[in-house]
Amino acid sequence: MPSSGPRAARHRHVAARIRQRIMDGTYGVGTSLPSESALCTEFDVSRGPVRQALATLRTEGLIVLSQGRPATVRSRDVAQTLDTFTPFSQWAQRTGRTPGSRTIEIARRRASGAAADALGLSPDDHVVQILRVRFLDDEPTMIERSTYIDEVGSLLFGFDTDSGSMTDYLTSRGVKFDAMEHVLDAVAADATDADALAIAQGAPLLRERRTSRTDAGEPFEYADDRYRPDLVTFSIVNSRTAEPRTLA
Repeated sequence: MPSSGPRAARHRHVAARIRQRIMDGTYGVGTSLPSESALCTEFDVSRGPVRQALATLRTEGLIVLSQGRPATVRSRDVAQTLDTFTPFSQWAQRTGRTPGSRTIEIARRRASGAAADALGLSPDDHVVQILRVRFLDDEPTMIERSTYIDEVGSLLFGFDTDSGSMTDYLTSRGVKFDAMEHVLDAVAADATDADALAIAQGAPLLRERRTSRTDAGEPFEYADDRYRPDLVTFSIVNSRTAEPRTLA
């Protein structure tokens, strides 16, 4: 039996090829993709990797799946998803774009404001805060304000924060991103946002506030990420559960 690694590589390959065809217009919006059997033949894979690839593209907002019919192209704009968290760098690379970073500040200071509340800290506690601009193909796309508890954030002083994903680096150092809470809203760009993203002050931004927790449920990261809505959209996928939760 093949290992999970090769299986994962096959469905990622299929998804990448189909995604590229959608983005370059080979498969136009509103048109149908080849059938599952045709895709299996073309890529020399079983139905499993093809179905996984199509599910990935559906989650990204690129296609619509209907039972008994070929998938239909919905959009050429790849959306960031919140049902499963993908670090910015991985998401950009997966969609065929080149990610970049420019760190404006990394500092240790006293906890305050929304970050202190989200992390359950007092004004006497220290945190590590990072202000970075994220790029897609050299275009400023998002400004992130990340606040970590001191124990976790201190690890980043040994990392070049312009070299890649902080999430990936912290994971490699044993930090477990077990659960995340997301809040989405819209805000007007302040002076820092406007300067970093090359937009007018007061321009609308899509904000994602995120609290990350360990497998023990302890919060260790609070992020305030602000995206240019002309460059990034979000996709949220819902599924029916046996025990629906009521949100207060």
